[in-house]
Amino acid sequence: MKKENLLKEIPVFPLSNAIFFPKTILPLNIFEDRYLQLVNDCVKGNRMFGMVQPRNSKGMSPEVYSVGCLGKIISFNETTDKRFIITLLGLTRFRIKKELKKEKLYRSFEVDYSEFLDDLEIKKDETFSSEKKNLLNKIQIFFKKINYPVKYNELSKLNLDELISNVSMISPFSIEEKQKLIETRKMDNKIKVFDEIINFNLLDYEENKTIQ
Repeated sequence: MKKENLLKEIPVFPLSNAIFFPKTILPLNIFEDRYLQLVNDCVKGNRMFGMVQPRNSKGMSPEVYSVGCLGKIISFNETTDKRFIITLLGLTRFRIKKELKKEKLYRSFEVDYSEFLDDLEIKKDETFSSEKKNLLNKIQIFFKKINYPVKYNELSKLNLDELISNVSMISPFSIEEKQKLIETRKMDNKIKVFDEIINFNLLDYEENKTIQ
C-alpha cells in the first residue's frame, strides 16, 4: 500500500472490545444493516474501511477514540441468512479529524495518516533482538499462567512490531491498555508500554490467584 492511495475520507466501523492493529488479521461476522451497507459499498469500491474503538456504548453514534486502524477486505463470503463473513488485513493507523455527514446508515470520518506512515514499511528487528527475546519469554509465561494455547514457534517468526500487535489482539488486556498501544508511535516506546502492560497483567493474575 502506497501513501498516495490512502483515502482521506473513510467509512468507519466502531466496534467494542475489538482493537485492530496494522499487519494483523481480523475476522468479522457482519449482520447489522448499517454495517452490511458499509461492507457492500466497500466491496464495490476499494475494499477499505476503518476500525475504531467506541469510548462508550451510548446510542447509535457513540463517542469514539481518536486513533484507529484502516483495514482492507481480503476475503468475503455471504451466508444463506444474508450475513457477510469477511477478513480484514490491517494497513495503517489513522487519527480522526472530524466526522462527516453522509446519507448512509454507517458513519464516515475525515482522517489523517501522517503520524503513522511508518506502518506501511516493513520493519526489521536488528536493533531490538534482546528486547524481542525478553518479551517472548514474558509472553510465554503469561499465556501459560492463564492457560491460553499459543503457537510460540509461529510467534517467534514475527518481527517485534507484529509480535506486539498480534499478542495484544488476542490477550485479555483491557481496552484502555490496547488503545494505549495502538496510539504509541515509536518502537522503543511501544516496547516499553507493552512490557509495562504484560508485567501488570502477570502481577494482577498472581494477586487474584492468591485471593482465590
